[in-house]
Amino acid sequence: MDYRRLGHSDLQVSAICLGTMTFGQQNTEAEGCAQLDYAFARGVNFLDTAEMYPVPPKADTVHRTESIVGNWLHRQPRDKVIVATKVTGPRRAMPWIRGGPPALDRSNIRAAVEGSLQRLRTDYIDLYQLHWPERNVPMFGKYLFEPGQETRAVPILEQLEALAELVREGKVRHIGLSNEFPWGVMQFLREAEAHGLPRVVSIQNAYSLINRVFEHGLAEVAFRENLGLLAYSPLAFGLLSGKYLTPEGSGRMTQFKGFGQRYEKPNVTPAVTAYADLARRHGLSPAQLALSFVYRRWFVASTLVGATSMEQLREDLDAWDKPLPEAVLAEIDDLHLRYMNPAP
Repeated sequence: MDYRRLGHSDLQVSAICLGTMTFGQQNTEAEGCAQLDYAFARGVNFLDTAEMYPVPPKADTVHRTESIVGNWLHRQPRDKVIVATKVTGPRRAMPWIRGGPPALDRSNIRAAVEGSLQRLRTDYIDLYQLHWPERNVPMFGKYLFEPGQETRAVPILEQLEALAELVREGKVRHIGLSNEFPWGVMQFLREAEAHGLPRVVSIQNAYSLINRVFEHGLAEVAFRENLGLLAYSPLAFGLLSGKYLTPEGSGRMTQFKGFGQRYEKPNVTPAVTAYADLARRHGLSPAQLALSFVYRRWFVASTLVGATSMEQLREDLDAWDKPLPEAVLAEIDDLHLRYMNPAP
């Protein structure tokens, strides 16, 4: 396992991060703790969660994931575990979280942190992230900016000032963004520099063989501003494992209808089929090809993997030992030009 410094922070994170959004819905507490034990025994030192997890978000399961993680974390040497979590963004029809929440304002951010600290059974969060922007942006499968959807939003400076208070109090060590765009990242950086506030150290965005949008703008920002990508959905909700290419394939896409709208687009299945064929021609499983590709992209600080079984988790971690030859990478680029970002 490699360990990489996350942006300007003092965090040395493992190249693989265990995502936990299945804990409390698709995985029991015992299964989630077993995954954490196994991943950390394999060299992972980094886990990611969120106050709204598990997914899909529901009133009767909300916060379960952080509670499960907290029960496990309470038994670990705290300084050996890097914990990332997120504050739920506004306007996504989740009234069971602080009534909406209506905004990423000071009161909501502070309430979210206090709740996460309690559930995680810890005094501090290593990396605290805004789960998605408050302002009008295309998210979660949408890909066109629509000026007509503009609404009032808490200014980025105010969001940053609220996070700065928590850093000063020692409740948060570092801050990051998620599902962000180049303009937003640069605004956070500009305001931090202008006002002496904490600088974001990471961007957690979707990135996979069928969604390489990060390369168009954000990769340059990451390079020039020293930010690490925390790549989520490297298997594209399991599609890039190839399991949905057979009639009997089942998983999140079949269990939770409408939840994977990012992947319900015309060129997704042809692209997934082509990448699966490429993998098998080179003696790899489709999942190994997809994960190994993401693991070693120069701008990726850590890749979030999630699993519903120990078998899946083992395959995810074993893929680290399967670096792709240049010839395979060249074939991936050829396919990318044929099926460019079918699931943005």
